[in-house]
Amino acid sequence: MPPGAAAWDHAGMKIFVALAALALALVAPLHAQDGIPVYGYRVVHSYPHDPRAYTEGLLYLDGRLYESTGQVGSSSVRKVDLATGKVLQQSPTPWPAYGEGIAVWKDRLIQLSWQDHVGFVYDLATLKPQARFAYPGEGWALTSDGERLYMSDGTPVIRILDPDTLKQTGRIDVTADGQPLQNINELEWVKGEIFANVWLTTRIARIDPASGKVVGWIELAGLGPKPEQLADPTNDVLNGIAWDAKHDRLFVTGKCWPRLYEIKLTAPSTRSARRR
Repeated sequence: MPPGAAAWDHAGMKIFVALAALALALVAPLHAQDGIPVYGYRVVHSYPHDPRAYTEGLLYLDGRLYESTGQVGSSSVRKVDLATGKVLQQSPTPWPAYGEGIAVWKDRLIQLSWQDHVGFVYDLATLKPQARFAYPGEGWALTSDGERLYMSDGTPVIRILDPDTLKQTGRIDVTADGQPLQNINELEWVKGEIFANVWLTTRIARIDPASGKVVGWIELAGLGPKPEQLADPTNDVLNGIAWDAKHDRLFVTGKCWPRLYEIKLTAPSTRSARRR
């Protein structure tokens, strides 16, 4: 997290607002999730990641990573070399917006902001800003299935957007064993499912977009730096999912983590989701 009271206020406010919702997400639904399979992971490779990058959005395209970073005054969109973690191109998010999720549509990179009710459109090749668009409520994450955009806002609802007009055309109500799933954060479309970080947890939800049901959990406990190795363990949590469809590779990282990980999922179990 960058220094300064404004940055702290934004991050602290986001945590405070989510605490009640998090209790519902992690207590009420999880009592009834014994039947949802829980996948483990193994690390295939790890790569350098900018420890100053407060990761809010992540995607992989044509051999490069694209990343959106948050915090007022430090928000940006960037193109990153996977092997070295070097930032190849970068553009600041227009002041004073707090950058959130990103998605690619045609020759555009689209970025949300958190509470500013505005998103930004950049030229994919140059990362130069081109346009703005408005939406109600908060913006947390974006992904695309190649035909539509999917947007999270921290609630159990994933919005469906027309990628050309950026207007909402539908919604997915996400449930885990019948209970609404709160704090849906970073999104990635993976083989017909929506993978979603559940904010402030070590879990990724695998969501069936047709029904909205969580059909699997990916448990990433133990991945990444230990809390004592982070500047701010309260905020520097797991966030960021990218999928390389051509090479069948899944990448994950966290906010201000020094490494990005390529992982493979291991065989699922049906143990209770209340493992922690």
